[in-house]
Amino acid sequence: MEDDCRPLLSSEQTGESYSHRGSTDSLDVKVKRPFYVEPRNIVDDDPQERVSAEAAILNSRVHYYSKLTGSSDRLLSPPNHVIPTPEEIYVYSPLGTAFKVTGSDPSSKNPSIITIFAIWNTMMGTSILSIPWGIKQAGFTLGILILIFTGLLMLYCCYIVLKSPKAIPCMDTSDWEFPDVCRYYFGKFGQWSSLIFSMVSLIGAMVVYWVLMSNFLYNTGQFIYNYAHNVNVSHSDFETNGTEKVICPYHNLNPGENNSINTLYLGNSGNETSDVMSFGRWWSKTNTIPLYLIILLLPLLCFRSASFFARFTFLGTISVVYLIVLVTIKAVHLGFHLEFHWFDTTQFYVPEFRLLFPQLTGVLTLAFFIHNCIITLMKSNMHQENNVRDLSVAYLLVGLTYLYVGVLIFAAFPSPPLFKDCIEPNFLDNFSSSDVMVFVARTFLLFQMITVYPLLGYLVRVQVMGQIFGNHYPSFFHVLVLNILIVAAGVLMAKFYPNIGSIIRFSGATCGLALVFVFPALVHMISLKRQGKLRWPSALFHSFLILLGMANLVAQFFM
Repeated sequence: MEDDCRPLLSSEQTGESYSHRGSTDSLDVKVKRPFYVEPRNIVDDDPQERVSAEAAILNSRVHYYSKLTGSSDRLLSPPNHVIPTPEEIYVYSPLGTAFKVTGSDPSSKNPSIITIFAIWNTMMGTSILSIPWGIKQAGFTLGILILIFTGLLMLYCCYIVLKSPKAIPCMDTSDWEFPDVCRYYFGKFGQWSSLIFSMVSLIGAMVVYWVLMSNFLYNTGQFIYNYAHNVNVSHSDFETNGTEKVICPYHNLNPGENNSINTLYLGNSGNETSDVMSFGRWWSKTNTIPLYLIILLLPLLCFRSASFFARFTFLGTISVVYLIVLVTIKAVHLGFHLEFHWFDTTQFYVPEFRLLFPQLTGVLTLAFFIHNCIITLMKSNMHQENNVRDLSVAYLLVGLTYLYVGVLIFAAFPSPPLFKDCIEPNFLDNFSSSDVMVFVARTFLLFQMITVYPLLGYLVRVQVMGQIFGNHYPSFFHVLVLNILIVAAGVLMAKFYPNIGSIIRFSGATCGLALVFVFPALVHMISLKRQGKLRWPSALFHSFLILLGMANLVAQFFM
C-alpha cells in the first residue's frame, strides 16, 4: 500500500545532486522527470471532477518526450513550457486517484510583523538584566557606542548565516541548518565544532538560569516571609531613603575584603529576631536555595518530550514587557543622575571610557546571539524576499530595547548618595527584596525560567544524544546522567560564583568566536572564492572579523 501512495512525479538525480526531502516547494520545474499518467478522477473539492482536456494534452506531450529519451539523458528533457506549473501538478496513484500538490500551508506562514517579534522574543533573554552593568563597566559613552557597533556586526554575521545555505550550488538546502552548512564546507570538523560551541551557549544559558532562579526564589521567599511576619529590612547606610529604595549590595570594591553589606532584620521582639536568623540559615541564596531547585527541576529535565513547557513561552514576552515598564517607572521616580568625566574616576561616578569594555562586548555577543536558529525562524516567514529587511528590523528593536533598559538604569541610579560602580550584574539586585514591583518582576521571571529551563535541557539532550547514540532518548539512565552533570554545573556556579555578568560574557565570547565570527566569515570567503568573486577588501574585512572574535574571547581572561 505504501508503494501505491508513492508519487509518480519525482526528481531525477542526473549529474547533479538533488535531495527533495518532504517539501513540495522543492519541485523545481527544471529537474522534473518526464512522467506519464492516464486521465483519472481528481480527488479535490468535487470527487467527480475529471482531468481537463488541456491537462490531457499536456500529459500527452510529456509522454511523448519521455518516449524520446531515457530518464538518465537530459538532452531531450521536456522544455519548461511543457512541464506543468506548480498549481497544476497532481500526485497520481495506480489506484486511480490523484491528489493536487500544494506548497506548504499558507496558514503556517507568518507575516513579517510576527516574524520580527519572534526574533525579538527569542533574543530577549537573561542578558537584558546585565546590560546596565556592562555599560557601567565600559563607561556610559563608550558603552552606548559599543552596543551600537556590536549590534551592527552581529546583524551582518547573522545575515551571512541566513544566506549561507542558498550560496551552495546544485543542492537542495531548503531544510539545512547552519551546522549542515559547516559540514558541507569543513566536513566532520565543522559539524562537531559547531555542535560543541552551540552546546557552550546552551549550557552557559542553563547555568545563568540556575543562578538567577536561585536569586529570584530567594528574594521571592524573603519577601513573603518578611510580609507575613512583619519584618522590616534595613541595609545599613548603603541605601537611599524614600519610597524608591535603591541599595548597594557590594559597596566595597576591594576584592580582598568582605564585600557583603550588613542587612538588619528588625522584629518586634527578641524571639522574632531569632526566628528570622533561623529562617536565614535554611533560606540562603547560595547555600540552600540552589539545592532546593534540584528537587523541582531535575525530574522536569527527564521528561521525554518538552512540548508541555513550550506552551508557556509567552511568559517570556510578558516578563520583558513588564521589565520595560518597571524600568520606566523607576527612572521617572528616581530622575537622572549623570556627570560626565571622560577618563577620571570620581567618588560617585565612573569615567565615560573605561578599559573594562571587553566585559560589555562579551555580554553583547550573547545578548545579540541568535545565529544557531535564525534559519529555522526565517523559514516560517510568509514573504521570503523580505527576510533581510525583517531581520534588520528585529535587530533594530532588540538594540533599542537593550539601549533603553541600559541607559535608563544607569542614568537613574542615584549617585550620590550611592556609587555608579554599585550597579549589579543583575540590576534587580539593586532594589530591596521588599519592593513590590520588583517582587512581581522576580516572580514573573522565576516562572518563566522554570518553564524555559527544561526546554534548554531538551535541546542539549537532543543534540548530544542524537550525535553520540543516534537516538534522542537512548535510555532513562543516559538522560539522567547528562541532566545530573548539567544541574551540577548550575549548582556549583550558584554556590561559589553567582556572578551572571561574568558567566554571560565568557559563554557569549566562547560560542560567539565560532558561530558568530569564525565560521560565518570563513563560509562567506570560501563561497566567494569558489564563485571567483573574492576580492582583497572582502577578504581583509572578514579576516578582521575572525581576529575580532578571537580578541573578544582572549580579553575576557584579563578583565
